[in-house]
Amino acid sequence: MDLTQTLALTLGAGWASGLNLYATMLVLGLLGATGQVDLPAGLEILSDPLVLFAAGAMYLVEFLADKVPGFDTLWDSLHTFIRIPAGAMLAAGAAGDAGAGAELAAAIMGGGLAAATHAAKSGTRVLINTSPEPFSNWAASITEDVAVFAGVWAAVMHPAVFLVLLALFMVALIWLLPKLWRGIKRVFGALGRLFGGGKGEDSGGSPPQTPALSRPPDPVPPDRVTPKPDGVTRQGPGQGA
Repeated sequence: MDLTQTLALTLGAGWASGLNLYATMLVLGLLGATGQVDLPAGLEILSDPLVLFAAGAMYLVEFLADKVPGFDTLWDSLHTFIRIPAGAMLAAGAAGDAGAGAELAAAIMGGGLAAATHAAKSGTRVLINTSPEPFSNWAASITEDVAVFAGVWAAVMHPAVFLVLLALFMVALIWLLPKLWRGIKRVFGALGRLFGGGKGEDSGGSPPQTPALSRPPDPVPPDRVTPKPDGVTRQGPGQGA
C-alpha cells in the first residue's frame, strides 16, 4: 500500500469503529477474505472464519439493539469502553507495516476519530430518544450502517475520495458537537427537574432564588392619625362623665 491508501485505511478504520465496530470488522474481513484487497499484516486476522463469524453475530445483535429507543443509548454507553480502544487497535494494525512510530501515531489518531464519531452517534441518539415514535431511531441506525459500509469500502477502493469526504465530515463534526452537548444538557436537566420534583437549577442554569422574608409595616406617626368624624373625645383614665 502507498501512503494515501495506508492513511485512508488507518483513519477509515478508526472513524467507522466509532459508529459500528462490528460492521467495520465484518466489512474489512470480507474484503480481505474475498481477495478484493490485501489487508496489512496487522489486519489479516479479520479474514479468519471465526473472527468473521463473531463479527457477524455481534453485528446482528447490534443491528437489533440499535433499533430500540432508550436501549440504544444504554448500548452506546457500554460500548464507550469497546469502540474507542478497538478503533485505536484497528488503526494501528492498518499502519503496522510502516514501523513502530507510525503504528503508535495511527493508534492515537484512530482512537481520537473513534471517540469523536462515537460521541456524535451517542449524543444524536439521546436527542432522538426524546421523540416518542421509533421510526427516527430506525432511520438513524440504518443511515449509520450504510455510512460504515460505504465509508470502509471507499477507504479501501478510493482512498483519495475518502480522505476528502473525511475532512468535510470533521469540519461538520466540529460545528455539530457543541450543539449536541447543549442539547444533551437540556435533556438531562429536564429529566432532573422531572424526577427531582422541580427542585434544582432552572432552565437558565441559575440556582432558585430564596424569597425575601416579610417584615411588619412601619408604625404610623401620631401626627398623621386621622381623627374620628363623630367628634367623640376619649376620656383618659380616672376621668368621670
